[in-house]
Amino acid sequence: MATGGPRVFAGTGQDGLPKTIRVVAAVLERDGKYLITQRRSTAVLPHMWEFPGGRVEEGETDQGALERELRHRLGASIAVGKLISFVSHPYEHYVVDLFLYECTLTSEALDALAVNAFKWVASGDFDQYPFTPADEASMNKLLGVS
Repeated sequence: MATGGPRVFAGTGQDGLPKTIRVVAAVLERDGKYLITQRRSTAVLPHMWEFPGGRVEEGETDQGALERELRHRLGASIAVGKLISFVSHPYEHYVVDLFLYECTLTSEALDALAVNAFKWVASGDFDQYPFTPADEASMNKLLGVS
């Protein structure tokens, strides 16, 4: 697993504390496997795996962000369900608040439009993929691993 945080500077808030970035991710399950995506080589934390999703933009709802990000990254349409997990993970220069939502695909076709790759993986095989620290913390919480 990766150590340390990304080498980018996201700045600080008006209070001088590290900036908090709200990120949403979709937990999509099919036949006992979960959809994960691999970050592009040009991304922060390149080639690491994560649940598909992204940053919530100002004025955007979590649901709107998930729908936009899945369409942008995978060409997918989804229905957003309930919030199933939340973790706050500190990186060197910012904090990621990651909200995981149970989602279902409403379109069948997936395409790696803005990700390096995607795979359907059984939870027992997650340890074979290097996940981003925030996603790993979320998975551990979901799976009851400490």
